Amino acid sequence: MRIVLFLLDTLFFFLVAAALLRAWMNLQRVQMSVQPGRFVMAITDWVVKPVRRILPRALAQSRIDWGSLVAAELLALLHTLLTLLLLQGGALFEQPDWLVAVPLMSGVFVLRTILQGLMVLLIVYAILSWVQQQSPVMGMLDRLLSPLLRPIRRVVPLVGGVDLSVLLLIVLLQVGLMVIG
Repeated sequence: MRIVLFLLDTLFFFLVAAALLRAWMNLQRVQMSVQPGRFVMAITDWVVKPVRRILPRALAQSRIDWGSLVAAELLALLHTLLTLLLLQGGALFEQPDWLVAVPLMSGVFVLRTILQGLMVLLIVYAILSWVQQQSPVMGMLDRLLSPLLRPIRRVVPLVGGVDLSVLLLIVLLQVGLMVIG
């Protein structure tokens, strides 16, 4: 059972993270025709496009990619339902609070995915900054992460020419993961 739950968590982490990354890339106006934009679109189109068709026009055409955000939440809800069904079976629906627990748990899953996904992006960003600063991926990561790193860089100075803002943000994200459990 643990293996099935691990595989379910991994699959849905990947799908929810891709939908959230798609929304973030669209908000930051990152070109989706280059990698990882094409990849993210390829694995999320099946859920994002139908969601966009049912959204009100104002939301579907907003600067914020509501289609991707709603798709991420729907995937998280499905993940939570499947996990609880595997753990509790049909007894899940006999509990009076399941209608409150499922959205709450899916919200925690989305938040955990955001924090873990940002940590992955920051680690890749840090490694590329040491190894291959001129990489096209580095430019895209810089555009995605700069809005989060900029406030920290204003407060934390360079130490011996080394930017510690990435390390500090990773530590803060890890604290956030500990807080949400």
